Amino acid sequence: MRIYLTGGSGFVGSNLAHVFAHEHGAELIAPAHEHVELTDELMVRRSVLATRPDAIVHAAIWNDPAGLRSDRRRAWEAYVTATRNVTVAGNAVDAHVVLISTDWVFDGTQGPAAETEPPNPINTYGFLKACSELIVHQIAARGTVARIAGVQGVHRARPSAPRAQDAGFGYLVVSLVQALRAGRRFTLWDGPGLNRMATPTLATDAAELVWRALERVLTGTLHCCGGEHSDRIGLARRAVEVFELDGDLLDVGPPPADVRAGEPVPADTRLDAAATARSLGVELPALGTMLHRLRGEVESSWSLACPA
Repeated sequence: MRIYLTGGSGFVGSNLAHVFAHEHGAELIAPAHEHVELTDELMVRRSVLATRPDAIVHAAIWNDPAGLRSDRRRAWEAYVTATRNVTVAGNAVDAHVVLISTDWVFDGTQGPAAETEPPNPINTYGFLKACSELIVHQIAARGTVARIAGVQGVHRARPSAPRAQDAGFGYLVVSLVQALRAGRRFTLWDGPGLNRMATPTLATDAAELVWRALERVLTGTLHCCGGEHSDRIGLARRAVEVFELDGDLLDVGPPPADVRAGEPVPADTRLDAAATARSLGVELPALGTMLHRLRGEVESSWSLACPA
């Protein structure tokens, strides 16, 4: 299978690339931003026509929460216009278009949200992703929205995640593990104004589910997430247990004031993925299983970075 992947240098994208190419032998086309500007319709079309992929997996985002609020035109272009461009280009070569979306399209009051639950975003990021989902549903000849949630994992394109912690769950476990293994204290944020309940997902597990959807040519909305919900504290404590860390180094406290000064954050973004699991013919992993897999990935990546 030939896959055109956008955002391949990002956290989620680098894990998609790893699973597609290294685990399944896909022919991967992952142009860098400086080579293909996704907001340029003609450039995207030329790139896709030149490579003629079987599928396009669109994972590229502008990962700057403050920037999304301050430069709305650029934000719209980076999300909605880019999604439209890759979808139209995908139609031109009869490619299966998959949009990587998010649990933050929900408002935090409906969890666990099923695949058929209507989006109701309460911040700019969720709004832009919900608009992008609509583009795929309405325009793509063969289109899939793959929502992921609370993504954990190693960044396979660079040594660290964009931030050690934010208002969501993303990359939280690896940041915690890095601190505690180095003997440093780690203050886990908790309290109002944060995403406090979610469905933590290993990035490579999500990528495997997307791959399975491509193989089965499944369209519509899928929840490519883990099989067990958790709150922030529960996830952190389970990680301490699985990674055999010193729990006395783990603190819990409120986030810095500037984290809460932004837009609203959905408190409960748990996803119900029962329909997705049935469609893909899989059993979604429990939290402990996911964390044990993550430990294996972390230790493998660190051993490669620091060879004996």
